[in-house]
Amino acid sequence: MEQAVIYLVPALGILGLVVMAIKSAWVSKQETGDKNMVELATHIANGAMAFLKAEWKVLIYFAIIASILLAWSGTTVETSSPIIAGSFLIGAFFSAFAGYIGMNIATKANIRTTQAARTSLKQALKVSFTGGSVMGLGVAGLAVLGLGALFILFYQMYVVSVGAGVNGLEMEKALEVLAGFSLGAESIALFARVGGGIYTKAADVGADLVGKVEAGIPEDDVRNPATIADNVGDNVGDVAGMGADLFGSYVATILATMVLGREIISNDNFGGIAPILLPMVLAGLGIVFSIMGMAFVQVKDERGDVQKALNMGNWSSIIFTGIASFFVVKHMLPENLEIRGYTFTNMDVFYAIILGLVVGTLMSIITEYYTAMGKRPVSSIVKQSATGHATNIIGGLSVGMESTVLPILVLAGGIYGAYEFAGLYGVAIAAAGMMATTAMQLAIDAFGPIADNAGGIAEMSQLPEEVRGRTDILDAVGNTTAATGKGFAIASAALTSLALFAAFVGIAGIDAIDIYKAPVLAGLFVGGMIPFIFSSLAIAAVGRAAMDMVNEVRRQFREIPGIMEYKSKPEYDKCVQISTQASIREMIAPGAIALITPLLVGFAFGPEVLGGLLAGVTVSGVLMGMFQSNAGGAWDNAKKSFEKGVDIDGETFYKKSEPHKASVTGDTVGDPFKDTSGPSMNILIKLMSIVALIIAPHISEKPHSSAMAQRIEVKKEIKYEGGKKIVTETKRITR
Repeated sequence: MEQAVIYLVPALGILGLVVMAIKSAWVSKQETGDKNMVELATHIANGAMAFLKAEWKVLIYFAIIASILLAWSGTTVETSSPIIAGSFLIGAFFSAFAGYIGMNIATKANIRTTQAARTSLKQALKVSFTGGSVMGLGVAGLAVLGLGALFILFYQMYVVSVGAGVNGLEMEKALEVLAGFSLGAESIALFARVGGGIYTKAADVGADLVGKVEAGIPEDDVRNPATIADNVGDNVGDVAGMGADLFGSYVATILATMVLGREIISNDNFGGIAPILLPMVLAGLGIVFSIMGMAFVQVKDERGDVQKALNMGNWSSIIFTGIASFFVVKHMLPENLEIRGYTFTNMDVFYAIILGLVVGTLMSIITEYYTAMGKRPVSSIVKQSATGHATNIIGGLSVGMESTVLPILVLAGGIYGAYEFAGLYGVAIAAAGMMATTAMQLAIDAFGPIADNAGGIAEMSQLPEEVRGRTDILDAVGNTTAATGKGFAIASAALTSLALFAAFVGIAGIDAIDIYKAPVLAGLFVGGMIPFIFSSLAIAAVGRAAMDMVNEVRRQFREIPGIMEYKSKPEYDKCVQISTQASIREMIAPGAIALITPLLVGFAFGPEVLGGLLAGVTVSGVLMGMFQSNAGGAWDNAKKSFEKGVDIDGETFYKKSEPHKASVTGDTVGDPFKDTSGPSMNILIKLMSIVALIIAPHISEKPHSSAMAQRIEVKKEIKYEGGKKIVTETKRITR
């Protein structure tokens, strides 16, 4: 039974990858359109791959240096192993490969979606969403396959081969090596997210300020030299960056739950490792239910509701996962369990999983409310645009700040409820439940930039208005799904970081984080500051790169005759090069902060002060992430509202009106908020927690005596009564 379930996990990961390959082949077979469309799509694809290659060159050096340090650190303490370096490299490779899968399919699906939009909305949705599905299944499949296969390898190596128990030192080594896999995934995700965010917003801001504001041409106009870089940026930031981000979240959530699951006293039919296996099984089944949910995403005709179709697929996968989790929990876990003196039942674990699904759903609904067109928050920004640029900015900042209230209350309620159900394991398994349908969530999210690119190609190719109308429908829905995806990502990051934090406390051998101690309080304040300086560096990087982009676009308009008359082609590659070089150069400093700060604080001041730092960065980072992502999303859709026409105090305003120009300013300010610094917050807080988890054995105040190092001694007494053999087992936890 134990072996069958262990091998089921990577098998489900392989299933996801097989379906991904089938969907990818189907997208590749669709028509690509005329020669002009192919030329534009080729520019976008080449630019996207040029960025990936440039980024990989830098990350290879980082990965080699980091793996050498990890291999050395694995020899310094008993609970670690030099093999962690290998798992780190595998995690880094899988994360980079997941980004490549998404980028590759997105740059194929965009032109095919444009061509499909020439026939019907139904076919355009099918192509664009199938492209997004490839990304979702690729990320989930690689994560489940990677974790499942590595767990089998190290479980066999450290536990089965030596006959150790689930709570022995050998299992601790196995899970510590898996933490290396998560560290590799999150490290690449950070650079992909930050670098991708800088790339896309430098191009977007440059294209908007010179193209739309100064030259008065449409956003995706073939005459704008920055428009190709802008479309490349959609793939770099919202596809590769988001894919690597959720890959890291997915892995970190499962890992944190496994680490806490190891502390549970579980008399199950799986050798005591059922709480460790459960999050991996849920993730694997989530792939199956995401595949089932994807079948529901379709519209019948031109009047079909695309948002409703996406919601149908999302809701169905969530409901399937919730129902299946009941039977999985009842089958795998014994009726009664215990962690750190907290007793609970298997049904309590099921309730925590359902609570995680509910929290994820509510976070998406709330985010949609604050960022969708036609809702009160966005409408208030539209109205304030009538009185100028300054009031638009004030309105957007206000909406962003207000948008943190309900999500934080939902998160707080989710954390409290999950803990009441099953202690710290309940919080972790709630996050695992939320992340179970990552394949579906990411498919919906990746659909957005594909639709955006499709609209850009349609406009640059000057296709009929009805084609652009269909792509605009998809693009409008894609903007909302992108915003809700960011809400889902930050919610998962908050729960995951809390679970990682709990695991860190156990491994580090500390009983509490006492803020009455001055060094701990100082660490708390420093941690609260980190997201602000991180955001400052990211936003400033976008500003510097955007200035270079603006100057280049102005130069081309000035020096290349005939651009505005369609007689000459702009030098698109120059703008692509500016974004690429800026993103690679500017991503180093924010990445260094996330990786080096916990190392310095942990080794200089000890685990308790590091715990204070993690608490500060988690709370501050979650709030900053929500505020920036929602403010940027609201500003974006306020601007888009003018494209359809808005009524302000009885007067209707359209594009190129003064209120619209004010909304463009707000959108330009919000661009780095929603696509660079805001989404980077969730990787920041997770990565710092994982780094702390990795170094915990090296800075532990009570080496090998933490809750993570506990062992269960089983004493058997055999006696005979009336000719029958009676075996009595007594379990005792030792430190």
